Amino acid sequence: MTLEEKVHMLHANSAFAAGGIQRLGIPEIMTSDGPHGVRPEQGRDWKGVKGANDAGTYLPNNNTLASTWNPDLGYAYGTVLGSEANFRGKDIILGPGINIIRTPLNGRNFEYLSEDPFLISKMVVGYIRGVQDQGVSACVKHYAANNQETHRNDIDVEMSERALREIYLPGFKAAIQQGGAYSLMGSYNKFRGTYATENAYLMNDVLKGEWGFKGLVMSDWGSVHNTQEALHNGTDLEMGTDLELMYNSTDQTATASTANAPTKSLYDRFYLADAALEAIKKDPKLLPVLDDKVRRILRVMYATNMLGGTKRKPGAYNSKEHQATALRVAEEGIVLLKNEGNMLPLKKSVKTIAVIGENATRENGMGGGSAQVKPKYEITALQGLKNELGDQVKITYAQGYKIARGQKADPQLIAEAVAAAKAADVVVYVGGSTHGYDYSKWSDNAYDAEGTDKPDMKMPFGQDELITAVQKANPNTVVVLLGGGPIDVTPWVGQTKALVETWYPGMEGGNALAHVLFGDVNPSGKLPFTFPAKLEDSPAHKLGEYPSTPGNELKQTYKEDIFVGYRYFDTYKVAPQFAFGHGLSYTTFDYGKLTVTPGAQRATVSLTVRNTGKVAGAEVVQLYVKDEQSAVKRPEKELKAFEKVSLKPGESKTVTLKLGADAFQYYDEGKKQWVLEPGKFQVLVGSSSRDIRQTGSLTL
Repeated sequence: MTLEEKVHMLHANSAFAAGGIQRLGIPEIMTSDGPHGVRPEQGRDWKGVKGANDAGTYLPNNNTLASTWNPDLGYAYGTVLGSEANFRGKDIILGPGINIIRTPLNGRNFEYLSEDPFLISKMVVGYIRGVQDQGVSACVKHYAANNQETHRNDIDVEMSERALREIYLPGFKAAIQQGGAYSLMGSYNKFRGTYATENAYLMNDVLKGEWGFKGLVMSDWGSVHNTQEALHNGTDLEMGTDLELMYNSTDQTATASTANAPTKSLYDRFYLADAALEAIKKDPKLLPVLDDKVRRILRVMYATNMLGGTKRKPGAYNSKEHQATALRVAEEGIVLLKNEGNMLPLKKSVKTIAVIGENATRENGMGGGSAQVKPKYEITALQGLKNELGDQVKITYAQGYKIARGQKADPQLIAEAVAAAKAADVVVYVGGSTHGYDYSKWSDNAYDAEGTDKPDMKMPFGQDELITAVQKANPNTVVVLLGGGPIDVTPWVGQTKALVETWYPGMEGGNALAHVLFGDVNPSGKLPFTFPAKLEDSPAHKLGEYPSTPGNELKQTYKEDIFVGYRYFDTYKVAPQFAFGHGLSYTTFDYGKLTVTPGAQRATVSLTVRNTGKVAGAEVVQLYVKDEQSAVKRPEKELKAFEKVSLKPGESKTVTLKLGADAFQYYDEGKKQWVLEPGKFQVLVGSSSRDIRQTGSLTL
């Protein structure tokens, strides 16, 4: 390649395409957003393409996937994404998102998996392998410490090295070393004073050095800020630019800053475009750095069969099999939070059901910002119930509330909902949060969307008053929540008989909900993060800093350190609303006595689990480890193994869980390495972090 051709490989040449050298037969790399579905088609700019075949499979969001606690479903999920991206001619799909859910307010939590690095690590590997087995590169994001949307472009995150290693990096390490991700996306924020996308420590030392990453690092759209920093510190491919300039640039040309310069392409003005070319001409010592970047890009192109004689197998788009995967993930990811008096499952002999809440009829596929997906169809909760019951049950509907930022309780809508509730045998209330729609104005109505954090953890749109009134009118009310994170349910949950979390359940979500409510499917989802009783109980707000350091809006220190999520709640004895790992079933499970077999810096734990109820179901057996005595403060317990086991009534299975040395280690900042202190450890096995059924111990 010529020098100019090499530099041409390093930057975008349209909204979602990059590189390409016609002389050498090297095609452009085509990318698409897609944490839970391939994004609607964008042309050479940011505008949609009329007539495009871009209505595909809308999978449940990543919260739902994590709630399945089923790594096999992670692979199936990734397979759908990879196959549909392949069908659409994409080479890289921009997902999965695996940032730690640190605060309930992060507007992008719905794209992420969990507060726990071990659960993330187990779920992300299958996702990546599923995508890449279809000949498409996954792009794990956003590396690193991108845990909020407020000030995401300029916040400077400070955290201890131990917190970085124990909490914020393990998912990325697993994605690279176990999942084999071909590409990775840098985040917008700064980390210890330097923008993450061009951060020498994160990119060169850790990612490409310690972890041996051979693939390409791409920027988030507009996350590069300096040519020299990007060249030297790990950025291989620069994507995106100023969005306002993009929206206003119809012909994608802009005049160069010098008065007599010729008209230049917008993309030639990128940091890794003409400016990089001039820098390398002035300093030939940068040539090996440039060659390394180009090799990384070519490596991904060969891995995805863009070059060479091997061709990809044809992908599929919105197939019946893909729809079935969307349904199964939704079914397994729905979490039964409360079921007082065994109100659920509902009986199909019920005569009348009142469905209340705007979320019962609202479609969510095109919301959330860059995570938007155009579904071929989307089954809402109301439609799912109608599909389930047909004409045998009378179903009425009342809107109940209006989705609009700052909306208060509407007395007229509440009165209509109360009347509907009184006239029905059972109420299914469908509420919670919502996505925004218009990409350029998504924050208007959004409580789960890119670019904006939530104002608080409360139920939006005046729903607290509505739910209270509805439950008073009819105590036989099932409350169904949609959303991308915890919601404060304190004002009314004490009077609630049944509470169900569905997240954003995708195109088959309404059918999945109906299947769970009426017992066709026994719920088996478990919470992938803690639901605090109130926002002030969240460690990022209680111990840390959010959204920034008081008096310095561009700085933030993670003072809660490693005590994120249940690690904080359990260690500091703070009662959550619903615990990490919590999720009820329509059956019951008996945990037999543990057998703990220690080895050389490892152990094997086995027990028998029995379904003691009357219906088939699946239980997630969770294993936590506690260090009884340590040189550093360690959490009360940490998740180190789990297995989802399906059992028929009366059936028993032996579950065997293996613990490697890493299950007992902590990161020693003084030694700059992982340490396993000899001593006694407890092994805690149960149905959630707060529902431990059996304990054992071992000495290493």
